[in-house]
Amino acid sequence: MITVDDALGHLMALVSPLDSEQVPLIEAAGRVLATDVTARRDQPPFAASAMDGYAMRADEVEQHSIFKVIGESAAGHRFEGQVKPGQAVRIFTGAPVPAGADFVVIQEDISRSGDLITIASAPSSNANIRALGGDFKIGDRVTAPRLLNPSDIALLASMNIANVPVTRRPQVALISTGDELVMPGENPGPDQIIASNTFGLKAMLDQLGAHCRILPIARDTEASLTMGFDLAAGADLIITIGGASVGDHDLVGKVAGDLGLERSFYKVAMRPGKPLMGGRMTGAAMVGLPGNPVSAMVCGHIFIAPMIRCMLGLGAVPCSPRTASLSAPLPANGPRQHYMRAKLDQGKIRAFDRQDSALLTVLAEANALLIRPPNDPARTIGEQVAYLPL
Repeated sequence: MITVDDALGHLMALVSPLDSEQVPLIEAAGRVLATDVTARRDQPPFAASAMDGYAMRADEVEQHSIFKVIGESAAGHRFEGQVKPGQAVRIFTGAPVPAGADFVVIQEDISRSGDLITIASAPSSNANIRALGGDFKIGDRVTAPRLLNPSDIALLASMNIANVPVTRRPQVALISTGDELVMPGENPGPDQIIASNTFGLKAMLDQLGAHCRILPIARDTEASLTMGFDLAAGADLIITIGGASVGDHDLVGKVAGDLGLERSFYKVAMRPGKPLMGGRMTGAAMVGLPGNPVSAMVCGHIFIAPMIRCMLGLGAVPCSPRTASLSAPLPANGPRQHYMRAKLDQGKIRAFDRQDSALLTVLAEANALLIRPPNDPARTIGEQVAYLPL
């Protein structure tokens, strides 16, 4: 068996950032910006009013001063003339400031009678004008890599970027194995269970930015497994669930080897998830996950998620653990690194009493994985421990 860190090193060596593609801006949310993009315009593209009010010359702004209103400037409809001494232009938020004006007195400080206005209240020192290019200028960069969120999309739109270079989504093939499995919605026989792992992993990896295909369940025969691997052709990452151990019906390692798998490792000193294998076959990275549902999901968080982030160009560094104080004691740990399902609440963490790798209800209630190093001694309430958020 190898350590978790060694297994991560082997798996990260199997993947690298994928190539890029252009997508319309409307489809770019949640994608990873692959190369820097630059603004194609200034924002704002003109000096703009920040308030509703009256535009005038700053050197004439004084309480009780009187001005003649000579026109109006609204968003999309600028005033074409020039503001001269003793003149003002009615202006609205976002409208271009007319030539000759460099101050906007807010409408609450003005009294108006016909075409004449008076600065009735002492105006503030704020000119209430947004400078040309005050937000960004032509050539300003949005740097890659960057996971594009809604605010980023709004910024790119404002920069007049209609098509965005993004990293191609990793194509992932998910193969559940075992005669005991049926798909959700089917009627399982007396000795069968529902294939849950595949759906949980797909949800996890799609959320990270991958595109996952759930392939038909591979039965416990070499022919069925071979067909499953054939259907996975074209994937960047092939993930099998179950069948990676050493039992009489665990055939994934043998069939994958017959098909050219260059295996990097097998078995990791961790709980849950010891029967894990990784390697490369037919140009794709391949990971064989254990069949127990919690084991598969935990391994997804620890190993598969960093591989996806690497392929997306977000770096090859796994998520760094955080720390919290224990709210309940823990017994000494055994020789394998243990990822305990736990509940984090207001900076304090408590491991669930039941840690069986088949209990999906416990995993669903957990919001953290409490990390116990190999041979970690017993821990008392208040001690700091490492965890990964779920």
